[in-house]
Amino acid sequence: MRMRRTCRGGFSIVELLLSLAIVSMVLTSALVALDAAFKGYRATTDSASTHVVSRLVMHRIVAMIRTGREFGPFPSDVLDSAQNPITSDFIEFVSKVDPVTGNRQVTRIEFRPPADNEDYGALWFMLFEFDSAGGQVGETKEARMIPNVEAASFTLTYSVGPRLRLATIDLLIRPNDDLDAIGMESRNENTSQPIRLVGSAVPRRL
Repeated sequence: MRMRRTCRGGFSIVELLLSLAIVSMVLTSALVALDAAFKGYRATTDSASTHVVSRLVMHRIVAMIRTGREFGPFPSDVLDSAQNPITSDFIEFVSKVDPVTGNRQVTRIEFRPPADNEDYGALWFMLFEFDSAGGQVGETKEARMIPNVEAASFTLTYSVGPRLRLATIDLLIRPNDDLDAIGMESRNENTSQPIRLVGSAVPRRL
């Protein structure tokens, strides 16, 4: 009596290649969707973190202007409408006066354009100290306030004196989730739309 052999059919080469192609398409679609989700998440976090930090810096600048005095730059003729208001890429003012020694601290906030290996500029904080004779005391202190700044301007309106009546700060900042108020490295490959912040301040000592 002969034993019958049961033949089990396997996948053919064509079926195997077809299944591999389908699996590859599914995995590719999943990776594309995952990449899109990650980019969307990064853009959202970039914009949110940039908004928070930039608003904090703007609030800090406005507070310093309100308590400052003897602002610059100022026009040579405040009555000339072509010079007043004046628009500049920096603002400086006396932020502190020592009543004992007569030393004066001068704060300067300026926009620095990008270097050769950078795409965007930055907003910098500088602090000087001068004695009563006008000589500088010690070294200049400086720190980067905001990186990834595309443009920044300070519009200063003066009255006779000249006395600053109104300062307007206009910042255009590229979103970046590595943004920090002082000195963090920036990530310049972000392609999100820039954020514009505009703030105004009136000095208390008019």
